[in-house]
Amino acid sequence: MRVVADLQLHSRHALATSKDMDLEHMAAGAKAKGLQLLGTGDFTHPLWFAELKEKLKPAEGEGLFSYQGITWMLTGEVSTVYEQEGRKRKVHHLLYSPDLESVSQMNSLLQRHGELSSDGRPILTGIDSAELVELVTSVSGSVVVIPAHAWTPWFSVFGSKSGFDSLSECYKDQTQKIFAIETGLSSNPAMNWRISALDEVSQVSNSDAHSPNPWRLGREANVFDLGRITYREVFDSIRLRDKSRFLYTIEVDPAYGKYHFTGHKKCGTSFSPGDAEKLGNKCPNCGRKLTIGVLQRVEELADREEGAVPQGSIPFRTLLPLYEIISFATGVNRLYAKAVLEEQDKLIRDFGNEFAVLLDAPESELSGHTKAPVARAIVTAREGGLSFTPGYDGVYGVPKMFPG
Repeated sequence: MRVVADLQLHSRHALATSKDMDLEHMAAGAKAKGLQLLGTGDFTHPLWFAELKEKLKPAEGEGLFSYQGITWMLTGEVSTVYEQEGRKRKVHHLLYSPDLESVSQMNSLLQRHGELSSDGRPILTGIDSAELVELVTSVSGSVVVIPAHAWTPWFSVFGSKSGFDSLSECYKDQTQKIFAIETGLSSNPAMNWRISALDEVSQVSNSDAHSPNPWRLGREANVFDLGRITYREVFDSIRLRDKSRFLYTIEVDPAYGKYHFTGHKKCGTSFSPGDAEKLGNKCPNCGRKLTIGVLQRVEELADREEGAVPQGSIPFRTLLPLYEIISFATGVNRLYAKAVLEEQDKLIRDFGNEFAVLLDAPESELSGHTKAPVARAIVTAREGGLSFTPGYDGVYGVPKMFPG
């Protein structure tokens, strides 16, 4: 059974997040997208955790929960901020648990390091990344920690602004417990494969959605083939990189991500790694330091050429949310455009969910339900044939062209 899982998102209790990020809207969004397994997000927040305890019921698969026809996994994200080797480090970590009692115990320990009610993704101080892993796994050996959006400049394990050059620098004696990293929107597995030190960890992909709209929820995801969906089955397949169970990840083109290129948003300048280095990583307009993008950061740490595929790597497929395909294919380039929403919703109704449209529907069948340019663009996106003006310094990338 194909299981599409988005295991990182935020609730309405997180900063800059839609008020519709409740279980009801998330469940509806997951069904429209074609997701079967969804992370709850934000289980460290007291109000959200209380709601999870009230509404979620044990699912058939051990370590998972059920609500409104969707299977849920207990998930959270925390930010550790601390000094190490003379630098301030800001690293985001994804936390996973198979049971409510373990979450309750973790929250009791974590509240000593930060105000958990301040944000769905709380800031923790007085504890470094290794100490965090040791702390939460002391509650249960089933608790999983995964570095979030591993390359984002400001808040990640490899981030150019506050990260490290290796997992072992960050997680020290707890590194053996880190068996996967999250690629984030601005990188994909192929970029990570260029770094041999990451050969022993898996790559997972999630949306980090702040709204339940289908152009956010599930825009990156993990695809499994599981006879039975359980917490252990999901993470065993990731840990072991079992290609019979962990089929592939769904990625947006990394150039679509907000931090792929190096640049300066205020001045509207962006550069490839080579061009940025020629400028001394300074903005030619104002002279300030550029925000080093993910591509340049990968280049700094890479010890392989592009195209390397380590043995045992899980494949990936490159997609773009349906709304954005329709928007750019029809030239209606604004969010919440009525015509685009109507076309998106029609296709979802016709084919059952968005992933059925993006992954499965042949062009001949699509052409019977939408305009030819949209059908062709969907297939082109599915085949990885789109090109982008790369995103940089918080600005999303933009498709350069769509087929006519």
